[in-house]
Amino acid sequence: MGEVVSDAAQADRLLDASALRDWAHTAVSDLISHIDEINRLNVFPIADADTGTNMLFTMRSALAEADTDDSLGDVARVAAALSAGALHGARGNSGVILSQILRGIADVTATAAKKAGGELRDIDADILGAALRRGVGLVVGSMGGQEVAGTIVSVLQAAARAVEECANNGEGLARAVMAACDAAVVALEKTPEQLGVLADAGVVDAGGRGLLVLLDALSATITGRAPVRTVYEPAPRQPPADVAAEPRGPQFEVMYFLGGCDAAGADALRDRLGQLGESVAIAASASDAVGGYSVHVHTNDAGAAVEAGLAFGTPRRIQISALAGGGTGLPPGSWARERAVLAVVDGDGAAELFTGEGACVLRPDPQAADPTTAVTAQQLLRALVDTGAAQVMLLPNGYVAAEELVAGCTAAIGWGIDVVPLPTGSMVQGLAALAVHDPDRQAVDDGYTMARAAGAARHGSVRIATEQALTFAGPCKPGDGLGIAGDEVLIVAEDIGAAATGLVDLLLAAGGELVTVLVGADGDADAVESTLEGHVHDHHPGSELVSYRTGHRGDALLIGVE
Repeated sequence: MGEVVSDAAQADRLLDASALRDWAHTAVSDLISHIDEINRLNVFPIADADTGTNMLFTMRSALAEADTDDSLGDVARVAAALSAGALHGARGNSGVILSQILRGIADVTATAAKKAGGELRDIDADILGAALRRGVGLVVGSMGGQEVAGTIVSVLQAAARAVEECANNGEGLARAVMAACDAAVVALEKTPEQLGVLADAGVVDAGGRGLLVLLDALSATITGRAPVRTVYEPAPRQPPADVAAEPRGPQFEVMYFLGGCDAAGADALRDRLGQLGESVAIAASASDAVGGYSVHVHTNDAGAAVEAGLAFGTPRRIQISALAGGGTGLPPGSWARERAVLAVVDGDGAAELFTGEGACVLRPDPQAADPTTAVTAQQLLRALVDTGAAQVMLLPNGYVAAEELVAGCTAAIGWGIDVVPLPTGSMVQGLAALAVHDPDRQAVDDGYTMARAAGAARHGSVRIATEQALTFAGPCKPGDGLGIAGDEVLIVAEDIGAAATGLVDLLLAAGGELVTVLVGADGDADAVESTLEGHVHDHHPGSELVSYRTGHRGDALLIGVE
């Protein structure tokens, strides 16, 4: 168990508001010093070596919330602030569990404060025992009511039982806290006997070790004596020969805070996430003012996990991390990749073209009458999430309305994705930008270079007139070919080919080396390509023409000049 060393001779301290805040500071400091040890022990529920990191980040968030208001003199208010901060900043499965332990303290102290007339001076052994017991129930509830022996729950139960026994025997808080630490050590060292995966790895439970750090920090805060513990290390072992490769687990850890959701919705979401992955944890906020649930799941379909939350509330603060042992092979706590390009495109040929150049693609609803306004903010957000990248260079290509673009990008940025929307008003501009994309450059340099390439690509379109009208270039009738640049009709011709050659002449008037033509679903590809190849060869000998059959809807042709 380790001996107890006195830092300084002092009287035992009351666990009042100041002491509770000091405990949080000490807990953060001690988690920092034990983070590597805890991470090395992490093999359950997935060996992603991040339990210590997640507990530290969650406790830091709790402390930050409690430190925002130095006037918090009521211990129940400090407990509520710690709980709210932990729930908002919960990271990973262990972070959700920690948030529920802090919520247990907040719930019980709030009840005690009401009984005391509205303010609670300090936490005694009775209240601490009830708080830890409440934490046990909340942790098990967040896991869907399934209690697994040999985990942090076992260690928490032992600590709660020890404090309750001290309280029942009339012993004070200091003795109860020390008893909790001693009981936690015994329970921690029994965890390999209770959970086979721990025994196989030769480790104690990582979450239980983290909880012991928190209890020892409480002992140091109250008694001034910091227990010295044995450093827990994985037992060395030789891997057996000729063992088949273990199946890969889920690729992603998905977390978000879900507002506007009731208890029934949380239960339904838990069922849905259980179908999509594993390690599902949904924890409710202790505060009516906060109102919402912290959601956690390991899954291969990160976008579906986020979208599942949309059916029951409003997700925010979304975090998507690659899991060690998953399909990516990247370090834990990271995205699946550093940077990606997301292009909004229409047509099978366009999707193949942009995908072939390394971009992820989002396609407008094929049933939409107008593909240029068919992409919603929700669809855009889902596509940004599905790239699995921390940074996304976005090519809207004229298919996303301004308000949907702003809403989708703002939501993604708020949820931790660094989105750089580029000013591409056409797929030909998107191709120009994609051609100069370099993921090895800094994001700001890459974005600037891509934006400059897009802006330098003069572009227009050719479509078939559907009605008689008076245009900037004169009157047109149904069936005429219209050459359009910007928002103006600049060419009216008898057919698509004639309109295309006239538009190419206008776009090349200021020079250009490359003419790119994208042929849509309504264009006669063979005829158009033949006409334009001959025209460029005869009238613009210094320019090269390339064409792609993208099959997009709306405009018959999209033309760009670089």
